[in-house]
Amino acid sequence: MSDRFHIPKNEHGLVRLFSIDLPPEDIPSFVEENGDDWPLRAALGAGHLEHEYIEVFPVSDLTGLGLIGYMNEGLGISQADLAGDRAQLDAVNGHVLVVLSRAFGGHEQQIAPQPPLRWIGTWREERAPVQFETLPHESAQGEVPVETQPEKPSEAAMSGRVAMIALLVIFVLTGLMIWIAA
Repeated sequence: MSDRFHIPKNEHGLVRLFSIDLPPEDIPSFVEENGDDWPLRAALGAGHLEHEYIEVFPVSDLTGLGLIGYMNEGLGISQADLAGDRAQLDAVNGHVLVVLSRAFGGHEQQIAPQPPLRWIGTWREERAPVQFETLPHESAQGEVPVETQPEKPSEAAMSGRVAMIALLVIFVLTGLMIWIAA
C-alpha cells in the first residue's frame, strides 16, 4: 500500500477506518499487543499507538445497525459526511480497524499502512457548534470593575503586625536582661 499519512502533533477529532484482510482465526494474534512485538502497530506503520483508542471487530457484529450506523451513532461522524461513502462502506465485510486520533498519543508521526491493512477512509467527528449566548441570570449581567489600586490592609492585619513587633521587642529585652544578669 502506498498510502502515507502525516499525523500532526496533538491531532484530535479524526477517525480512520481500515479493513483487515486476514482470516478470522488470525485476527487475535494480529491484534494482540506483546511489548514491542505488535503486528497491528507494525502493519499500520505507527511509531506510537495506544491500544485503548483502537477497535477491531467483525462488521457482522453490527447487524441491524450497520457500519454507517455505528460510525454515525457510535463514533459521532455526521450523516452528511458519510453519505458520499455509503456504497463503499456498505461493501465492507470481514474485520475492520477503527483508529481514533487519540491512539497516536499526541505524537507527530508518519504512518504507512501495509497489508493486511487496507485504508477505507478518514472522517472528522462531528462537534457541537460553539454558541456565545447571554447568560439568563441577572447577576451575570454588566461588567466586572477593574481595580487599579491595591487593597489597604485590614484592621486585623495591622493589629497582627503591631502585636508581632511588640513580641519581638519583648523577646529582645528579655534576652538583654538575662545577658546582663549573668
